[in-house]
Amino acid sequence: MKKQIIALAIALPTLVFGQVDRTKQPAAQKATKINIKDSEVFTTENGITVILSENHKLPTVSFAAFMGSDPKLEKDKAGLAEISGSLIMSGTTNRTKDQLDNEVDYIGANLNASSNSISLSCLTKHMEKGLSLMADVTMNANFPDSEFNRIVKQFESSLLSAKSDPSTMAQNAVSKVNFPNHPYGEVMSEKTLKNISREDVINYYKSNFSPKGAYIVVVGDITKEQTKAMIQKYFGTWNGVAPYKQAYTSKNINKGNRVIFVKKPGAVQSVIQVSFPIDMIQGDANQLPTTVLNTILGGSGFGSRMMQNLREDKAYTYGCYSSLNITENGSWLSAGGNFRNDVTDSAIVQILMELDKIANGYVTDEELNLIKSSMAGSFARSLERPQTIARFALNIIKYNLAKDYYQTYLTRLENVNKDDVLTMAQTYLTAKNCNIVVVGNEAILEKLKVFDADGKIEFVDAFGDELKEMKKADITKEKLIENYLLAVTKSANAKEVAKKLKKIKSLEEVSDISIPQAPFPIKNTKVWVSPATEGSKLEGQGMVFQRTFFDGKSGYAMSMQTGKKELTAEEIVEKQKTSGLFPELNYTANQINYELLGIESLNGKDVYVLKIAQPKGESFDYFDASSFMKVKSFTIQKEEEETQEITMEFGDFKEVSGILFPFTTNLIAGGATLSGKVSSLKINEKVDLSEYK
Repeated sequence: MKKQIIALAIALPTLVFGQVDRTKQPAAQKATKINIKDSEVFTTENGITVILSENHKLPTVSFAAFMGSDPKLEKDKAGLAEISGSLIMSGTTNRTKDQLDNEVDYIGANLNASSNSISLSCLTKHMEKGLSLMADVTMNANFPDSEFNRIVKQFESSLLSAKSDPSTMAQNAVSKVNFPNHPYGEVMSEKTLKNISREDVINYYKSNFSPKGAYIVVVGDITKEQTKAMIQKYFGTWNGVAPYKQAYTSKNINKGNRVIFVKKPGAVQSVIQVSFPIDMIQGDANQLPTTVLNTILGGSGFGSRMMQNLREDKAYTYGCYSSLNITENGSWLSAGGNFRNDVTDSAIVQILMELDKIANGYVTDEELNLIKSSMAGSFARSLERPQTIARFALNIIKYNLAKDYYQTYLTRLENVNKDDVLTMAQTYLTAKNCNIVVVGNEAILEKLKVFDADGKIEFVDAFGDELKEMKKADITKEKLIENYLLAVTKSANAKEVAKKLKKIKSLEEVSDISIPQAPFPIKNTKVWVSPATEGSKLEGQGMVFQRTFFDGKSGYAMSMQTGKKELTAEEIVEKQKTSGLFPELNYTANQINYELLGIESLNGKDVYVLKIAQPKGESFDYFDASSFMKVKSFTIQKEEEETQEITMEFGDFKEVSGILFPFTTNLIAGGATLSGKVSSLKINEKVDLSEYK
């Protein structure tokens, strides 16, 4: 009997409902309007719009204040907003930075600030203490000199790293070419950073942090009555100027494709970004179908067209993506990735082809349904977070959206069809009016000219500023080396150079090294003993991180990561060729292969560029065209599939024993920047080599 009951239970669905045809995909259910609970909204007497989303599941609450001003053109002080945002948490008229940090930590809160916002999250029981700190920062930030100088140093270090990071270089160029005379097209550089003063930061804060036009979004375990009381108590006395308002456009469409090139000497890969501005703002009726379009094109990971073509089919790259960026002040689309040098032109062909293809034919039902399902799922999951509901309310008010804009999202998404996607592609995408930004090796230049409407290539520097074409050198490579040695030894002729250098028997140089990521002091020691013995040591916190030694015949290199490695025969030969205080003195005698490429601009000054061949790569030395001092060195070392780049910058030259030495250095390698300042430099004093041998 039991078996019969089980059999009947299995058969019953078929008997009642009929046989299921499993060859047909079940029809999707019609999307319904989402019932999203409205946030509470009220406005204070001093002009703050407060948006409350209650959620009492956890005893926590968050407050996020957003200022109402539009971005301003910063021109020769590009980066001012970014610097100001980094400094807001640096202390107030009531608390030092340390006091502020300690009080925040004591209640286990998070208090953060940016160039146009301040946010707090904490336990509800610590809400009043947290709000007192948030209000203090919002109204009383005082930007002490010491903190201003510290933050500027951090940005100087970041800019040094940016000059060797191809992705950052590409993004800077994209911003500049897509948005000329627009806040989005302003990029901080070393030059603009120097123009920013503490007074500029104070003025930025006063003109941007104001209750007028500001929004405070409140989420969590708090009632409307409590919210009104807290906002009045802590922000009721907040005063400020009217918000700055400026409408910006993103209609800077090219007439034909442009190729913009950023030189990355010795690069084995090219970073490609094909981009163009889009005339659309937040809440535009076309935003949703255009988002669907971009997700199919290259915004959905491995399933997107660009990824399938350039990675899976062509194997040009590990990843090729597109991104659609829609903001209230300007919008744009970018597509690209990192590609091998030898396929740079082929990759551009395929990216342009995909842009053209999606604008000249329907996407498939499978593509469309998959993307719409994925987007619907992401939207549904986002509703589980109370912060999402508050953000929706903020967007509706800030961007003047329809009240049911988000409630009807799934219905509008479901209604996007193949005709809509094709119309969006034909309206907004282009394969003929693009900004094609390439960061890479100059060896690929000739292959890029075909993509420019006029067959020309525009050169920009790491910050997207116009780079003047390299000029032909007015001296020979031999004369450049001679002039450098004369300058660095302050000599009148070659005999005097030799005489001065012959007197130098030993050198010991100690530098204090600062690394943004390291909170403790680091010391670097370099020693040299005539004729060819040298050593170095990098240490801190009682540990030696790196040590090297070479006595003219053998040596080693040691690091905490790799341990001790003896120099190979090949490395010893190379060390012998480049030993000495000034290896350039023996370039000819040691048959060093070097070439004077020409004169280019570096930080606004003309420099001679000297290329030196190496067994596992190459290096480039930059000499000031006026003083002939070496101001920069860039080295590329290749080991099988690995490529390492090291940049050294030299400054603050001081005379010791008749020779000019750099007393400040910056070393950039692997994304890290080490800034050094010489604390001791001894000539012809006894050097203890025992700890190096």
